[in-house]
Amino acid sequence: MHEKSIVLLNKALGDELAAIHQYLYFHFHCDDQGYDLLAALFKKTAIQEMAHVERLADRILFLKGDVDMTPAVKVQPLREVSKMLKLARGMEKESAADYNKWARDCSANADSVSKTVFESLVAEEEAHFDTFDTELENMARFGDNYLALQSIERSKTRASAAPAAEA
Repeated sequence: MHEKSIVLLNKALGDELAAIHQYLYFHFHCDDQGYDLLAALFKKTAIQEMAHVERLADRILFLKGDVDMTPAVKVQPLREVSKMLKLARGMEKESAADYNKWARDCSANADSVSKTVFESLVAEEEAHFDTFDTELENMARFGDNYLALQSIERSKTRASAAPAAEA
């Protein structure tokens, strides 16, 4: 009865898994480059996407389906921050559009609970889109200084946390 919903929920789950992998990859590289604020943003978003996976999996299992834990796509090896943010923004925009469509599909198949799951995910994906869009605007406005300030802040934080040299 709910086969169509299970297929759509698993497609969403694959997209969310791909996002988790991509955002953690970005987190690792931003952290390595000293961009603590962006590293934290990508890590936080990956964790939020994990919660999405859990919601989707719970619904799939409730519908007596099997959870497909295969990421939809492979990680794109990007190291330039503006490209990371553009990809992240695009992923979130695409997810929101897909989830809107899939909510309607679930509704048409008399599955209002899956429809509600997709609708709640749309709001969260739109919030992620807005965050990444804002970061891109900051980069456009402040240029490389935006990233340099993050690196300087890390250096200051680490220097102040270092034990004082003994005399």
